Amino acid sequence: MSERPDGRKFDEMRDIEAKVGVIKKANGSAMFRIGKTIAIAGVYGPKEVHPKHMEDPEKAIMKCYYNMYSFSVPERKRPGPDRRSIEIGMVMKNALLPVVNLKEYPRTAIEVFVNIIQADAGTRCAAISAASMALADAGISMKDMVSSVAVGHVNNEVVVDLNKEEEDVEGTTDMPMAYAPRMNKITLLQLDGKISKEKLKKAISLGMKSCKKVYEIQKKALKEKYSNNGE
Repeated sequence: MSERPDGRKFDEMRDIEAKVGVIKKANGSAMFRIGKTIAIAGVYGPKEVHPKHMEDPEKAIMKCYYNMYSFSVPERKRPGPDRRSIEIGMVMKNALLPVVNLKEYPRTAIEVFVNIIQADAGTRCAAISAASMALADAGISMKDMVSSVAVGHVNNEVVVDLNKEEEDVEGTTDMPMAYAPRMNKITLLQLDGKISKEKLKKAISLGMKSCKKVYEIQKKALKEKYSNNGE
């Protein structure tokens, strides 16, 4: 493969756009678009836990919900939560937990909702990046922000940010990653397919480098909101 189907270089991500404060009634919110994939995240809390017996006296409980709208993909998806949505909600939570200071909010709940309104691969990564920005926008205490991107092995090449066409190539290995740059900590690493040890190392290195680029875009979006508010 000399070049990718959409003409990108192997280490080149699709076009990225990020905004915060997109949902007025949420405590924090964000929109994250990578290519044609768009995620909208809303954070509610810290707030009272219902039912009460679920509260933790030492820290907040964090709940993450992922939903892909039925109109987000060409092949119409059945509305409502399914097994995949529940699984990605858990993946999101596990990717975000290492950076959120839950002990600062005992006996409360922090709820993170992410809706995918348009999908063209990389939805869980877009969801994690959007959720991290929404938590920061909500003023939740965090050690770092989490940035996420998928790397993969397509036609014997290590590439970043697979699109749907590349995901559908037979033998493709897809590897969603999440990374907290300031902490230098990988918070998510999933692997769907086969890859050699050498190419795995190359893919992880490319993923970390790409997540740092996403991180700068996330930070810029947050700074823009608060600099505009100060005008």
